Amino acid sequence: MRALVQRVAEAEVTVAGRSTGRIGPGLLVLVCAMQGDDAAAAEKLAARVAKLRIFRDAADKMNLSVQDIGGAVLVVSQFTLAADTRTGNRPGFSTAAPPAEGERLYLHFAQALRELGLPVETGEFGADMRVALVNDGPVTIWMDSADRS
Repeated sequence: MRALVQRVAEAEVTVAGRSTGRIGPGLLVLVCAMQGDDAAAAEKLAARVAKLRIFRDAADKMNLSVQDIGGAVLVVSQFTLAADTRTGNRPGFSTAAPPAEGERLYLHFAQALRELGLPVETGEFGADMRVALVNDGPVTIWMDSADRS
């Protein structure tokens, strides 16, 4: 699975003018299931996101996780993280998981974060969403479950 993690002061996702998720300080995580991903990949990525030390400590060092600060997570599905831009001008998305599998893994990822004790809000899989955020830092980190064992 792939994730783009942003440290935020606040974030919200809306669908057709209706808020589906809103958080204060914490993480906005745009997530994409890739072909071949499974529940273990979702759980592994969730654990890494929960422990990612990108919040400032008393010495102003990025040394605290979202768990440490009592923050929340807004998880938004984003299949375009699978974009292949190596050729041409139109990205290809053939490496993304099929929609039904992508949705299952997206929801599993969000649930895995909840099971780690984090408050989690979500977008709506497959919907045309509007995401508003105040990026804190800015801090934006790219993560992929395939990068570490």
